[in-house]
Amino acid sequence: MASRPMIRTLAIAAAGLLALSACGESGSSGSGGTGEESAASGEACVGIAGEELVVLEDDKSLQTVDNIIPAVSAAAATPELLAALDAVSAALTTDDLIALNAAVDIDRGDPAEVAGEFLADVDVPTGGSGTIVVGGANFTESQVLANVYAQALTTAGFSASVASVGNREIYLPALQTGQEIQVFPEYVGTLASELNEQINGADAEPVASGDLDATVTNLTALGETAGLVFGQPAEAADQNAFAVTQAFADELGVATLSELAEACADGSLTLGGPTECPERPFCQPGLEETYGLQFAGFTPYDAGGPLTKAAIQAGEVSIGLVFSSDAVFATG
Repeated sequence: MASRPMIRTLAIAAAGLLALSACGESGSSGSGGTGEESAASGEACVGIAGEELVVLEDDKSLQTVDNIIPAVSAAAATPELLAALDAVSAALTTDDLIALNAAVDIDRGDPAEVAGEFLADVDVPTGGSGTIVVGGANFTESQVLANVYAQALTTAGFSASVASVGNREIYLPALQTGQEIQVFPEYVGTLASELNEQINGADAEPVASGDLDATVTNLTALGETAGLVFGQPAEAADQNAFAVTQAFADELGVATLSELAEACADGSLTLGGPTECPERPFCQPGLEETYGLQFAGFTPYDAGGPLTKAAIQAGEVSIGLVFSSDAVFATG
């Protein structure tokens, strides 16, 4: 997602890609080390190949929350509009978000049709009126959610349409003025951080964390200054996460990152992700400091993209950074 200021915006698939065998000592940037060094640490937690991937629960809240939340221009924020969007939030889970992404990215469905199928089971209150434009950024998830919001608002009585827009630097000012777009599907932690920097400067104290309620409270306060009002956050979230193959999780009997740390004390884990991972506090250093995980090596790929996922599936790395609502996690 090109507009998210998480690790995904910082990593581009490494040109030429470093060899899959590249690894370093725990905490390194992957610029050294050999297979012999990794083997010496143990073999209990080396990667296990498998097509099915599963996210391990971030049970100590290392990652910043990024639940889906309706962002509304203050000038357009009527009770009827917010009630319609809140009905969507109340129904939308991460599993739903994964399924919506899969319906478009894997099954090649039309975002508007996929949105309509989801809304068939959502009870949207009526009573609204007026014209509303819902913005959607240029990636699948945002486009689907924009169509969900627009169709929910149409059901509520508004004349709603979807406008495809560029990155946050382009659409956020338009949303704040409310002149071109009035509603946008946003992400709690990412937008809170963006508004905090916009209002308080790059050196401002962080306002986003692993605490959803606290982050929403901070976002709401920032919105008052920025000309934005927010609906209720959904359970659905799209945030940095760490995945293993289902075969690996079954073999070790792990479902959380804490359980992984307990099972892999021999230091044989290998990690894959974007080149910045060994320096980013929510990536390798965070895993080491928050969970006590030890790594035999790190291999750079892309930011939650096909290279990282393929490396996990091939068993080239034990665990890798992904995004929690990726279509790859769809089941059935």
